[in-house]
Amino acid sequence: MKTDRKELMRIVIEPSKDLWAELVKRPTQDFTKTERIVEPILDKVKRNGDKALKKFIREYDHVDIKDILISQEEILDSSKEVSEELKNAINSAKENIKKFHEAQVTKDIEMETIPGVFCSRKSVPIKKIGFYIPGGTAPLFSTVLMLGVPARIAGCEEIIICTPTNSEGKINPVILYTASLLGIEKIAKVGGAQAIAAMAYGTESIPRVDKIFGPGNQFVTVAKQIVSRDSVAIDMPAGPSEVLVVAGKKSNPAFVAADLLSQAEHGVDSQVVLVSKSKTFIKDVLNEIDKQVKRLSRRDVVLKALANSLAIQIKDKFVIADFINEYAPEHLIVALRKPGIILQHVCNAGSVFTGDYTPEAAGDYASGTNHTLPTNGWARSIGGVSLDSFIKKITYQRISPEGLQALGPVIEKMAEAELLEAHKNAVSIRLKYLKENGPS
Repeated sequence: MKTDRKELMRIVIEPSKDLWAELVKRPTQDFTKTERIVEPILDKVKRNGDKALKKFIREYDHVDIKDILISQEEILDSSKEVSEELKNAINSAKENIKKFHEAQVTKDIEMETIPGVFCSRKSVPIKKIGFYIPGGTAPLFSTVLMLGVPARIAGCEEIIICTPTNSEGKINPVILYTASLLGIEKIAKVGGAQAIAAMAYGTESIPRVDKIFGPGNQFVTVAKQIVSRDSVAIDMPAGPSEVLVVAGKKSNPAFVAADLLSQAEHGVDSQVVLVSKSKTFIKDVLNEIDKQVKRLSRRDVVLKALANSLAIQIKDKFVIADFINEYAPEHLIVALRKPGIILQHVCNAGSVFTGDYTPEAAGDYASGTNHTLPTNGWARSIGGVSLDSFIKKITYQRISPEGLQALGPVIEKMAEAELLEAHKNAVSIRLKYLKENGPS
């Protein structure tokens, strides 16, 4: 394996498979140090509630706040600070997201598996949910749409948003406007691991929720993983953003560069990966990155992310597909004229974008699919947020006397084989009653 570290991104030529494990590591994969920082924060919020939150807000956000929850006046005022053009854009995105997620509604199931044995399944919304909305260097109001729209379709009763403030103790007005558009009025001025703790354990101002949603940095990700062990469910361990782009000689290097940069600007711990059969094309993309990055306001963030990123030459399409499955990207862009082989063989990706005119940014904002996706290789086992993320499936069964007489011997035999005598007896005692007394 040859590498070139003088470029904006590390170039790797035909890496052997025994080196893939090292290549697919994310910049923040070792969370040991992060856990040591996060655990005391969680404990202090659990013990001291709002008092701890205000202390952390003062310490990390450098601002003193009187009330943790946003006022109705602040929510109403936010609308005045958002342009009509942006309001129209948000509404258009909302409608697309709504259409796609409404299409995910499934019918309840009712059936008779054998005569007299009735089984059913019903979708029930999760009652109390919490959203973590990043609001620091990039206030992600789009995440309010991605989480709020399906939550409303599902019928969740209570929604709380936690998002950090600016240096003046104010929440981004577009986040507030988007929340109000969806009828979400309980919004807390708190970010970081302390926000996750507040939603997991509850404080005087913030209610304890049943499930926490939303992406965040490594501290938020680790906090979610810790609280999910014993306190609350989470959507997924969604951490720093990432994209893998597959492109070839006939792809547009300017488009590819723009897609890579769009993910690199999320944060210094983001990672972008370019895979191509052509080393010449890789060089063309890197030249385009060099041109485009100079025009970006978040140039410093982008350059740090690129330093942890990769451009990999792999000549065989089947090997490319294998590498994608090993990496399991949050976002996968297949910018090839003939993407068939790749699409047929890739099974590990959060969301897939195909063709020259399908930027990943479309999924981030307005195409209709959800942008809350698994990162750090979790796409190997879980998918992104969908309508199902906000509901739980409850199963029901009812057995008639005739049904138990038919099914009972099956249960007895299986329980006996597992040496669970009480299980067998729960059936046997009923069958004996029916034999002696008949159905009642």
